[in-house]
Amino acid sequence: MFYVFGDVGFMQMALAVAVHPTILLQGVPFSFTLVTILLAHEMGHYLACRHYGIRCTPPFFLPLPVSYAGTLGAFIRIKSHFQHRRALFDVGVAGPLAGFAFVIPALVVGIGFSSLIPRGSIRGAISFGEPLLFRWVGKVVLGYSPDTQDMLAHPIAMAAWFGMLATSLNLFPIWQLDGGHITYAILGREHQKRASVIAAIALMLISLIGWPIPSYLLFACLLFFIGMRSRFYHPPTLFEDEKIGTARVILGIVALLILIVSFTPVPISLS
Repeated sequence: MFYVFGDVGFMQMALAVAVHPTILLQGVPFSFTLVTILLAHEMGHYLACRHYGIRCTPPFFLPLPVSYAGTLGAFIRIKSHFQHRRALFDVGVAGPLAGFAFVIPALVVGIGFSSLIPRGSIRGAISFGEPLLFRWVGKVVLGYSPDTQDMLAHPIAMAAWFGMLATSLNLFPIWQLDGGHITYAILGREHQKRASVIAAIALMLISLIGWPIPSYLLFACLLFFIGMRSRFYHPPTLFEDEKIGTARVILGIVALLILIVSFTPVPISLS
C-alpha cells in the first residue's frame, strides 16, 4: 500500500485558504500534473475527431473540490455520427493513449520524489491500492518492496495514480466508454453488447472486494442502467462493413494491456 497525508474537511481547508491564500501553491504539483494528464486524454479524442471531420466540443473539466482528486475528470461532447469503425476506433483509443503517455513520466518523477517507510508503521492514514505499473516503477526507481515497505507518495505520483485510475476505467469495454468504442470497432455490435454487460457486472462484483468501501459500485450501476435504455447496444456507425485492419487490432490489444497494468481492484481503503 502507499499513503497520503493532509486530508482535512472541505470547510476547514477553505477557511485556511481564506486566511493564507499561498497554501494553494502547495497543490500546484498535484493539480497541474493531473489536469495535464486529463487534458492530454481529451485532446487525443478531440484531435482524432477533427481528423475525421467529426463535430465535437473542446474539452470541459468537471471540478469537484470535496473529492480527493478535486475533479470528476473532463469530457468532450461528440455531436455527429461516426462514419465507420476506423474513425470510431481511432477516436476511442486516442484519448487513453495520449493520457497514458503523460502518466508514465509523471509516475517516474513522482515516485522518485516519494519516500519509503517500514510496512505497517502508519495507522489511521488513507491507503491507495497499487496498480501493477505503480509497483513496477516503484521497484525500479526506489527499490520498493510492498511486502516489507509502505510508500509515502509525492503529489505528482498521486496525480499519476489518479490518471491511471481514470485511464483504466475508461478502457473497460462498456458501451459509451473508450473501451466500448474500441471493442465495437474490433468485434462488432453484437459481441460488444455481450462484452459490455459482462464488464459492467464484473465491475460491480469487483467493487465488493473493497467492502465496506465499494469504490466502483455507483459508477458500475450507473453505466448498467444507462445501458439498459439502449438495450446495451452501442450506437451504430454509418458504414458497418468497413474493416479496421490488423494494425488497429494490435493497438486494441495494447489498450487492453494498459487497462490491466493501470487498474486496481481496491483503490482506496483506511489503514
